[in-house]
Amino acid sequence: MIPNSYNSFEDIDNQLKIISLQKQIYKQQIKQNLRSSKASFSTTSIKSEVKNTLQVKLLEFITAKLIKKFR
Repeated sequence: MIPNSYNSFEDIDNQLKIISLQKQIYKQQIKQNLRSSKASFSTTSIKSEVKNTLQVKLLEFITAKLIKKFR
């Protein structure tokens, strides 16, 4: 970060307020990302993913068997 030159204490205070607000925004973004990550790793989410994957694989297997049978 490039050092700023300030003309008054008010300028310094304003810059400190901006930095403080940026810090709060970053903290909230981290909290939101953490909540989102937790939700994506929930038990129901994982079960749903496994179920969908198994359905696709089973369908592929059955389709391949039927194609071989009717050739």
